[in-house]
Amino acid sequence: MALLEVSGISKKENDSFVVREISFSQQPLQKIAIAGETGSGKTTLLKMIAGWVQPDAGEIIFDTTKVTGPADKLLPGHPGIAYLSQHFELRNNYWVHELLSYANELPADEAATLYRVCQIDHLVNRRTDQLSGGEKQRIALTRLLISSPKLLILDEPFSNLDAIHKRTIKSVIQDISEKLRITCIIVSHDPADILSWADHIIVLKAGEIVQQGTPEAIYKNPVNEYCASLFGNYTIIETELAKNLFTFTEQKTAAKKRLLRPEKVYISVTEPSSLPGIIQQIIFFGSYYLLTIRVSHQLLLAKTYQQGFSVGDTVFLTIHTEDIAFV
Repeated sequence: MALLEVSGISKKENDSFVVREISFSQQPLQKIAIAGETGSGKTTLLKMIAGWVQPDAGEIIFDTTKVTGPADKLLPGHPGIAYLSQHFELRNNYWVHELLSYANELPADEAATLYRVCQIDHLVNRRTDQLSGGEKQRIALTRLLISSPKLLILDEPFSNLDAIHKRTIKSVIQDISEKLRITCIIVSHDPADILSWADHIIVLKAGEIVQQGTPEAIYKNPVNEYCASLFGNYTIIETELAKNLFTFTEQKTAAKKRLLRPEKVYISVTEPSSLPGIIQQIIFFGSYYLLTIRVSHQLLLAKTYQQGFSVGDTVFLTIHTEDIAFV
């Protein structure tokens, strides 16, 4: 039985749809990520699920109970659902243990476990004005979890964090799901955060779902360039080059573009029987290089872990038919 059922919800602002006829369900402990460009309706959707914004149409059922919006109740929000905005605030000049105690109804041992999972047990004797942004975020998250919600909704939890605090909050979110058994929904703009974490991804554009599925399915088989662009680099192979590389049925390629991810371009310097190309640009990303390679009249992106390439080098490329996505 689903923990969350979202059925045909819509929301208008200034006579335009911000969210339009969104439907999906979430099973207990299923990790759902919502992706989309700025203004695609992600935050509005989260707030409606949490009971902070009133839908104009549709229904949200959480744990067999209808989620009511602020038009139906005096205090917005739904019991059992915790929502952490990217614009969270903490009171200034408070001791952390004092701030937490106001909301804490947990037994001492359960509270201690929660503090360890959220990695704040070493912060309880500090004042809120002595905390970094990442530490404040974990304190705000802990305050929400004190109420023992069944669903945690996080809006851009990784934004504005340095690499160290980002790794910490990612670890905390993973432990919240696994150790505290809390179901989570996350919005993030970083494809690495979404693809490595989610069980199911929902892609929004202009307030509507354009694709949903597993991370692997969406990454390998995006329905269009918009969905492809949200999850990494790609090249659209021009028709002339495609004819020289592959044989496709007319039915499959009708009115469709051929999309190729950089890691599916295999590079060699010793296989002249493969497709020749000349390196135009090399970008170093720490663990790999992203090469821009000119092949005939087209530029291809290729990801490689090999070292020693220089701009102007001739390389030979192999591309397999099964690695092409049609959008």
